[in-house]
Amino acid sequence: MDRRSAIKQLFVLAGGMMIATSCSTNTNTASIALNNVKFTAGDEALLSDLVDAIIPKTDSPGAKELNIHLFVMKMVDDCHSPEDQELFLQGLSKASGLSDKPMEDRVAYLSALDKDDVFLNILKQRTIQGYLNSEYVMKNKLVYELVPGRYDGAVKVEA
Repeated sequence: MDRRSAIKQLFVLAGGMMIATSCSTNTNTASIALNNVKFTAGDEALLSDLVDAIIPKTDSPGAKELNIHLFVMKMVDDCHSPEDQELFLQGLSKASGLSDKPMEDRVAYLSALDKDDVFLNILKQRTIQGYLNSEYVMKNKLVYELVPGRYDGAVKVEA
C-alpha cells in the first residue's frame, strides 16, 4: 500500500466517524449543546411551555415562538452557580406534570410559587431578559438609532 492511498483511507475513516457521531440516535437530549446542565427533550418542551405562560402570544409573538426557552437554558448553563442550576432542575422536575395541562394551570402553578423560589426567579428573570433582547423586540418594538443623541442645532436655551 502506498502512502497516498493510506492517507486517503485515513481521511475517509475520520470523515465517516465525524458524520456517525453527529447522527446520534439519542432523541432524548436537548436541541442545543450545553456544558454543565443536562436538559432532556421533555425538559426543553416543558420549559418552552413555562416561558410561554410568562409571556404569551398576543398581537406580538410570545416567548415560545421566539425560542426564549433556549436562551433560558443557555443562561442557566453559563451564568448560574452549580447550586442554582441544581435548584432550577429540581423546580423544573416539580413542574413536570404541567406539560399536558392547559395554559391556565401553568399560570396558576407559577403564581402559586413562593416569591423567593430560585426556580421562579431564574425563570422569570431570564425569560424577560431574553424577550427584551430578542431580534423581534429590538427591530419592531424599540426605536433604534445607530448614533444616540442626534444633533439639533436650533434648540432654544433659556437662561
